[in-house]
Amino acid sequence: MPLGCLFVGKCREAALRDAAELYALKLSRLARCDFVTVKDAPAACPPAEKPQREGRDILAKLPAGATPVLLDERGETWSSRELAARIKAWEDAARTPWFIVGGAFGLSDELRGRAKNGGAMFSLGRITLPHELARVVLLEQLYRAASINKGLPYHHD
Repeated sequence: MPLGCLFVGKCREAALRDAAELYALKLSRLARCDFVTVKDAPAACPPAEKPQREGRDILAKLPAGATPVLLDERGETWSSRELAARIKAWEDAARTPWFIVGGAFGLSDELRGRAKNGGAMFSLGRITLPHELARVVLLEQLYRAASINKGLPYHHD
């Protein structure tokens, strides 16, 4: 099950970085997963322009043929089992989902358009999470989905 994760910015908080690394390691034991990080837009960049600058960098790093799955508050909420089923469906269709977590100022409209035309928009819920915490939650959910798809007992109904 190939997956990709593309993150904006380094995880600066040690506890969140450790948690992200833990779930990335656990996930890597169950699935092939590529991880890519792009730099945050410069601090001097106006906040309204940051998503566009970061979006260009994301698109430049997104592999050809990737299925972009944006973590976005406007996206659909999926249960862990629904996420697992979607990953399985992408795998069966020989598509590689790339889960994208934007920076502190969100994602560009260009990325949203790309996700709407051949990808997906996924929301972790109606709450707002810092992007570093969203990274941890995403990685845990990808690990959980891989466990579900492998029939392992990590997920309890």
